[in-house]
Amino acid sequence: MFAVIGLGNPGPKYENTRHNIGQHVIHELARRAGSSLSVHKQSNTRAASVRVGIGPGKPGEQAVLGVSNGYMNTSGGPVSSLMKYFKIAPADLIVIHDDLDLPFGQLKLKRGGGAGGHNGLKSISQSLGTQDYIRLRFGIGRPPGRQDPADFVLSDFSSSENKEIDLLIALAADAVEDILLIGLDKAMMRLHTK
Repeated sequence: MFAVIGLGNPGPKYENTRHNIGQHVIHELARRAGSSLSVHKQSNTRAASVRVGIGPGKPGEQAVLGVSNGYMNTSGGPVSSLMKYFKIAPADLIVIHDDLDLPFGQLKLKRGGGAGGHNGLKSISQSLGTQDYIRLRFGIGRPPGRQDPADFVLSDFSSSENKEIDLLIALAADAVEDILLIGLDKAMMRLHTK
């Protein structure tokens, strides 16, 4: 079983910010599975145990979808607790997060690596004691001009970006389904050659 985690901050104030794009992908995966997230008290998350990639002739693969009820910088504790509860190894964790170093809309898969200045990833790596988990990087681009990156990630997408966001969320959800159904290597090949 995999754990699929979308990073972000709680509450309506942050709901549509760039930093919360990972959570939107989780909600899309839950919708596709005919489910929704509910409070998981043991881990301070909202989670759902679902079959991902279901459809005619496709039984899907079991996964736990989750988002932390805490803030981005403290994602590690809730994520680690959720994984312990469901007995999921770090190697079977997929984290979906915003990435300043990729152009807006670019999606990249990788296993392991550093946090790249992302406090959510840093917190998860510290809590798990390893960086060896899968990341789906969702490009949000660099801030314009001299805007502070911290302010940029907490701002809403622009009106032109919003026109593309639903399609990009769907493509990100497709990539997660591919990891579960055909494996990371084939999913990477499919995503990175589009």
